[in-house]
Amino acid sequence: MPPAAPDFTASFRPAACAVALAGANKDAVLERVVDLLARSKQLPASSAAAALRALLDRERVASTGVGLGVAIPHVQLKGIERAALSLCVTAADVAWQSLDGAGVRVVFAVIRPDKAGPKHDPQRHLALMQWISRIGRDADFRRFAGRVETKAELLALLAETARRLEG
Repeated sequence: MPPAAPDFTASFRPAACAVALAGANKDAVLERVVDLLARSKQLPASSAAAALRALLDRERVASTGVGLGVAIPHVQLKGIERAALSLCVTAADVAWQSLDGAGVRVVFAVIRPDKAGPKHDPQRHLALMQWISRIGRDADFRRFAGRVETKAELLALLAETARRLEG
């Protein structure tokens, strides 16, 4: 039997997550996400401006809206030692130029170091991105994420979905 896939639920800190996140467009949402990551100390405050710039530049190259109401903005950033993760549900659909043209409500943001180190394993990062993709494709997760009212409910939904998909 193959080993169980890692569960990254605990990597999403409540202070770096949000429900009913306001933002008129994807740039505004990304700005709020970076602010959450910096205020929660998941991302060094000194790296916040560079992180936002990298995310915005990434979106200009190709949208991270993967469809089904989900976006997975992700970038490499020099000067950080470990990945900074955020899960947010927006207050309303946000135009994201997604593959399917649908608005986005669920945003998984990943800002990772540009090189391997004691706190960043590139192989683990690939597993994280696969895990996020599986969660984001789950219809029940997407449906219930739009109904949660607190960060605790959102993270409990994330944990329950991860367990269900693993089982």
